[in-house]
Amino acid sequence: MEVIILAGGFGTRLQSVIKDIPKAMADINGKPFLWYLLIFLQKWGVTKVIISVGYKQAFIKEYFKNSFLEMEIVYSSEEKPLGTGGAIKKALAYTVEKAVLVLNGDTFFDFSLVELYEKHKSQSSKITLGLKPMQNFDRYGSVEVDDSIITSFEEKKFKKFGLINAGAYLIDNDLFDTFDIDEERFSFEKDFLEKYLHRIKPTAYLCDGYFVDIGVPEDYEKAKKELNDYI
Repeated sequence: MEVIILAGGFGTRLQSVIKDIPKAMADINGKPFLWYLLIFLQKWGVTKVIISVGYKQAFIKEYFKNSFLEMEIVYSSEEKPLGTGGAIKKALAYTVEKAVLVLNGDTFFDFSLVELYEKHKSQSSKITLGLKPMQNFDRYGSVEVDDSIITSFEEKKFKKFGLINAGAYLIDNDLFDTFDIDEERFSFEKDFLEKYLHRIKPTAYLCDGYFVDIGVPEDYEKAKKELNDYI
């Protein structure tokens, strides 16, 4: 399986604790956060990873170079910010397999790549989203599902229970081909998934595995305490 990791963001909310490095390179007990993602993928037998890089990309390239634990590392470089959608669209040019896994470079989600792939193959949709059940949260938007099909995305608000987008997508590499997207820069979540939701009909894959998003300092500290237990 080929994997795209989105690691081009600025990490604005994390700049109080990490400075002048990509968010994906935030230090977690002596290793960059991205190291943990790659270790996770290597355990599932992934052989090729395309890292979408932008801000301070030299830090990532110098650390991981062109291979890591026998996985081929390829870089899709943004010369200017492309947003998550533009970054995925550009990185797909480096893929050859039909189904490609896309991960956010600032989240760790402990799920089964095999189960996600099997769920994707069982449906006719070109995209399957990994969803995490969560309790008592207000930091994330929630996702509504009906019979394995995602029917709506709700704005951030407090919920006692709900499903959140865990930042793991299995997509067909021709996902964008039938959509008229003129913009080079666009949000995968807002400008594609939500805008074309009823046309795309994304499949939902639910997994209650460990999840952490290091986008804010308090969860970054949480990752430093917990992440070693899940690799």
